[in-house]
Amino acid sequence: MKIILGIAIIPVAGIGAAAWLLVGRGFSAREEPTALEAFVARRLRSVATPKDAKNTRNPVAASKEVLSEAMVHFADHCAICHGNDGSGDTSIGKGLYPKPPDMRHAQTQNLTDGELFYIIHNGIRLTGMPAFGQETEEPDLDSWRLVHFIRHLPNITSDELESMKSMNPKSKHELEEEEAIRRFLAGDDTESPSPSHKHD
Repeated sequence: MKIILGIAIIPVAGIGAAAWLLVGRGFSAREEPTALEAFVARRLRSVATPKDAKNTRNPVAASKEVLSEAMVHFADHCAICHGNDGSGDTSIGKGLYPKPPDMRHAQTQNLTDGELFYIIHNGIRLTGMPAFGQETEEPDLDSWRLVHFIRHLPNITSDELESMKSMNPKSKHELEEEEAIRRFLAGDDTESPSPSHKHD
């Protein structure tokens, strides 16, 4: 009876210790996940992906054109959190909890094409990863193309990274700066009207 009671106390004590650590550390997104949290998150991600999804083959054949299309899509939609190089080293990425994975590393590259697609298409609950795929009868070929680009990340070139910079979305401030430079170079030194100004 004492043995059974001792075995029953172990998980309860573990849960209590984990709760105490969480309360002591707080819930700040600035912290790095503990090794235990990272392990649990990876296991949950794996369990949350249906078996048939893991085994699904990519219906999009790899080609230079597909990689080029996926690069534009990644730079425009994904790089704000993941970075053009897939490292996750961005201001938004650093503020997320858990942080975006470095997709060049084995923890992402060892996933099946089906797992990568499922994550892109359906997102991951309780993280910053949204569901990008639309629920339609048509196959989500954009997400399948992105799988090819993710596979390419460990070998991405400096030239490709440089070209992706022009594909990244620009903030309002960046657009205003570009417009000011354009006007200056065109010899137009007049102030542009305020967007809120209404003409009678």
